[in-house]
Amino acid sequence: MLRLPPFEYHAPRSIEQAVNLGAEHGTAAMFVAGGTDLYPNMKRRQFTPQVLIGLNGVEELRGISNGDGITIRAGTTLHQVSNSPLLQTQYPALATAAKLVSTPQLRAMGTLGGNLCLDTRCNYYNQEFSWRQALGFCMKKDGEICMVAPGSSRCWAVSSTDCAPVVVALEGRVRLVSARGERVIAASDLYRDDGIEYLGKARDEIVTEILLPPADGTKSVYLKLRRRDSFDFPILGVAAALRLASNGEIESARIVLGGVGSRPLECVDSARLLIGQKLSHKVIGAAAEAAWRPARPLDNTDSTHSYRKKMARVYVARALGALSEQ
Repeated sequence: MLRLPPFEYHAPRSIEQAVNLGAEHGTAAMFVAGGTDLYPNMKRRQFTPQVLIGLNGVEELRGISNGDGITIRAGTTLHQVSNSPLLQTQYPALATAAKLVSTPQLRAMGTLGGNLCLDTRCNYYNQEFSWRQALGFCMKKDGEICMVAPGSSRCWAVSSTDCAPVVVALEGRVRLVSARGERVIAASDLYRDDGIEYLGKARDEIVTEILLPPADGTKSVYLKLRRRDSFDFPILGVAAALRLASNGEIESARIVLGGVGSRPLECVDSARLLIGQKLSHKVIGAAAEAAWRPARPLDNTDSTHSYRKKMARVYVARALGALSEQ
């Protein structure tokens, strides 16, 4: 049985208390919400914080509201996100992505903010301590080289969050709060193309809100490829969001891939091909081809990288085909 390392636990009742505790304990502390990602990592000794600051008791981090756009507080569970009538109606892709995360039990505990901050994954990293010690530690934890690309100077662990590609495709923003103050950034700026330093937020900042713009007729969809549909992480995720003019032509488009790099991959060329067009079979095929080219999955998750790359074309075409029928 894998056991958690010893730690001191704090249960603040407000965001202010939480960030002040983070400032007080510095690098010895980590924030935890549902813990569905952090606790397994702690059991494998990928993280050994001396202090955990629990966010489950912070009521102001829960709930969904509709005003000038939709505000989802980061502590809202994935179950609540997936079952929100508001999101199912206006932004169905996010409700779908939340519903496809893991199992019902973990969705009841895991939060949207936690899923957005999910640790990057790799076959050489997500193993118990004794396995990694026997093979030799990798660059992401305790080692010096990337086992996937030994000649590389960086870590290639994969972003495996389902919700991040959707929030990026929807042009969402996130509110970050620390004892130093708060700031709002584009969801795309929350991620870096680095398997180790994969988040564009400081260690003492917590995600408190996810801000989505008014839907204004935006259509969205999320598709997920995984070996076992019951609970696996994505080996490919496709989020697509389109807004159509009254004549059926596409006014704006965003296509974002997950599971193929250390951050969500925005398919800029693919989206550009859609602007001013109608969703014909020819247009969908060209956009899918353009999305396939920049996808460069490596052999560090389930299935082969060549298969995952080929499926990027297939799943983008399926996503756009689904949007044409909405």
